[in-house]
Amino acid sequence: MNDFPRGRTAIVGAATFGQGKAPGYEASDLAAIASAMALEDAGLSLADVDGLFFCHPTDTMGGLSFAQYLGIRPKVTDNNRTGGSAFQTYVEHAAYLLDAGAIDCALIAYGSNQATATGKLVSTVQPMRYEAPYRPLNPVSSYALAAARYMHQYGATREQLGAVALAARKWAMLNPEAFKRDALTMDDYLASRMVSDPLSVFDCCLVTDGAAAVVMTRADRARDLKRAPIKVLGAAAESHHREIGWLDDLTVTAAARSGARAYQQAGLTPADIDVVQVYDAFTINTILFLEDLGFCPKGEGARFVEDGRIAPGGVLPVNTNGGGLSCCHPGMYGLFPIVEAVRQLRGEAGDRQVADASFAIAHGNGGVLSSQATVILGAAAT
Repeated sequence: MNDFPRGRTAIVGAATFGQGKAPGYEASDLAAIASAMALEDAGLSLADVDGLFFCHPTDTMGGLSFAQYLGIRPKVTDNNRTGGSAFQTYVEHAAYLLDAGAIDCALIAYGSNQATATGKLVSTVQPMRYEAPYRPLNPVSSYALAAARYMHQYGATREQLGAVALAARKWAMLNPEAFKRDALTMDDYLASRMVSDPLSVFDCCLVTDGAAAVVMTRADRARDLKRAPIKVLGAAAESHHREIGWLDDLTVTAAARSGARAYQQAGLTPADIDVVQVYDAFTINTILFLEDLGFCPKGEGARFVEDGRIAPGGVLPVNTNGGGLSCCHPGMYGLFPIVEAVRQLRGEAGDRQVADASFAIAHGNGGVLSSQATVILGAAAT
């Protein structure tokens, strides 16, 4: 039985702030500014927010801290933290709560000053007892295992991984907010420093500052607000493991199941999707998620991304803001694909705008391919 409230809730505000480097700001400052911008975008205020969905990069009780920072007293505070997929799960939870009438206005927010505070990737996840003796350079070593297995099993090449990095950079070059906008060639990619074989520097996400926020409400209320509502048509999540060694098949992620449920809820298929935003912490992610979300058969993803097929002008627009590989990656990236999907469906993406975009996927990934969450959005006319 499909009981998801298809189209009965909507995203009515979206914003990003401080992508790249934002010296002088703490993580909560960045998130608060993005929140204020998203609420202004919707024509709402902090006084309207009665549902707060937030995870702080360094504070395990971040939902409480951020509510205090904003000066609000929400009925619901969700501090669920499954990694970068948390934000898609927030959309799912908010949709059910809004539709049930438990809350009227949900604010989903995130901010991190990781780059200016430390200048390097900060991981709060420590290796567990079975992996720790091998001293993995996580998270990259875990993703390198998945990439190596995929390359062995399906004959994928470094050049095909490189096609993902090059496509992301070409989209970023069209995005004034992107942190990396200089040209990237295949020669540059192949010559880049190896981090954890077979993943090199350009296979890995950026380390940046940045914040994002979206505002959700019921569709009946959304009609009276400032912006055309972007409807939430489907949202589903699934978690499989904590350590990569517990994954049954290194080439198949839980996106195969979260995506299938989200499509069923939305009444859509991959062929209906105009814009794809996936969490590309590493180049292998994009390939695996395109397969598991049904855009190509298992084992065909590496060939699918060749020849600019996911780059500007290609057959399937993927990560149109530049993704975690070239736009931004402030510790967790999952909320940024949602904001970019909203912008594409609103028709406000500027030089990177996909013509006549009606349906979009925003997919989140948490841990080491551990938690997957898929959101399907539709433009106001849908």
